[in-house]
Amino acid sequence: MSAAAAAALALRPVRRDDLPELLGMLRRFYAEDRIPLDEPRVRRGLEQLLIDASLGAALFAEVGGERVGYLVLGWCFSIEQGGRHLLVDELYLEPAARGRGLGGALLAAACDWARGQGAEVARLEVNRHNPRAKALYLRHGFRDDDRDILSLAIAGGGA
Repeated sequence: MSAAAAAALALRPVRRDDLPELLGMLRRFYAEDRIPLDEPRVRRGLEQLLIDASLGAALFAEVGGERVGYLVLGWCFSIEQGGRHLLVDELYLEPAARGRGLGGALLAAACDWARGQGAEVARLEVNRHNPRAKALYLRHGFRDDDRDILSLAIAGGGA
């Protein structure tokens, strides 16, 4: 990450009245990364996060007062990870903001935020079809744990 990128970057908390703008960025991110969007579910999650800061944070990335992306950070717990650890749930930069070191600056800011709250580990997910994002994460010290993430929808009590 360049010092200029880190110095140019400002993080601003997302407020409830910012949700339309955040959802617009999120729609672009999900379309680009081929993530199926269940907007009511995502909105519900964002609203919970904005109401309860103990869950994590949603932050806009700004350069020169212009919003160029966002971060969503969430707290998780794992004994293997030493307890509470950070999940970099979403990191998005608008296409015009890419290639300037801002992705690395966002990762560093996320880790600084978590470290300041006592976390020792930050984790994230990356889609296999996104080698550019994976290369960014690896360049900034994240490692491929050679594990798969498996999910099960448990809403409605079905098991």
